[in-house]
Amino acid sequence: MNQMQDVVKTYYGETLTSSSDLKTDACTTESRPAAHVSAALAAVHDDVAAKYYGCGLAIPAALEGLKVLDLGSGAGRDVFALAKLVGPTGHVTGVDMTDEQLDVARAHEAWHAEQFGYDSPNTRFVKGELEKLGELDLEPNSFDLIISNCVINLCTDKPEVFRQAHRLLKPGGEFFFSDVYADRRIPASLAKDPVLYGECLSGALYWNDFINLGKRCGFTDPRLVESRPLTIENPAIEKTLGNIRFYSATYRLFNIDSLEPACEDYGQAVVYKGTLTNSPHRFALDDHHWIETGKVFPVCGNTWLMLEKSRFAAHFDFIGNFDTHYGIFEGCGLNVPFEDNQEGSAASCC
Repeated sequence: MNQMQDVVKTYYGETLTSSSDLKTDACTTESRPAAHVSAALAAVHDDVAAKYYGCGLAIPAALEGLKVLDLGSGAGRDVFALAKLVGPTGHVTGVDMTDEQLDVARAHEAWHAEQFGYDSPNTRFVKGELEKLGELDLEPNSFDLIISNCVINLCTDKPEVFRQAHRLLKPGGEFFFSDVYADRRIPASLAKDPVLYGECLSGALYWNDFINLGKRCGFTDPRLVESRPLTIENPAIEKTLGNIRFYSATYRLFNIDSLEPACEDYGQAVVYKGTLTNSPHRFALDDHHWIETGKVFPVCGNTWLMLEKSRFAAHFDFIGNFDTHYGIFEGCGLNVPFEDNQEGSAASCC
């Protein structure tokens, strides 16, 4: 275990006794969850909820029956909420390296199972470092969903975490996580500050480094779900950070080998059936794909694959194939680099 891992263990195991001890707003959540998610979170024991230090909502749709892994599960708030949402046929594993947090989580497993009406807990907590997931009792290609909530910024070997997440996911599985990002690379002079690191700031990735890292680790097309700026709310820390801006953001990354580096146009479309529980009127894939029920919605090849090769497939009708390529999908952020006097328009996908 290296120096910064010791800092994290001490900060979250001893320094912080509850979320009220945090010095900034980085490890807090403002997202308003859907009613069924709110109900699941409200069902979590108060002693567990008091030790929640997440920065977003790492609970996506379509969870029933899934096998889920929570990276950096802490005292287990998200694990127990997910345990209710996946139902008795699903299972949730939490991994954390802090004994004090794991003690709280394990002490409340039986209580939550009883609250949810289960014969036995559908949860498991494993002690380990996220940088060494390959050494833990976790089967490769076995998880439908991996989540994490404001923890990857605390990891000292972030590429290894993403590589292991990709290895542990089933084909078509999803890594859905919230974390803190910076608008630039953090100076070395700040990166070792124990308070800034513990507050999820000085370990934050520059957002573009994260995008490129995800792609190198097999997650070809990271999709932003939601984001918000962090205001820090601590004058002394704000002065130390200077002009660096921080954001809380939730991304979804799919383990789909056939995704392309850019959004390509194959003339495809999807129709959402409105069959997802708690989403009868529209489905939100990311922050710019809000797909209304019953409407033919043009999509790029990557979006088509994310829906067709994931757990969402049964909730969509798919129009088209990959037989004919029409170039880059208009509006995805890339343009033909050549002069062209012809005019044309298409729906915006990305």
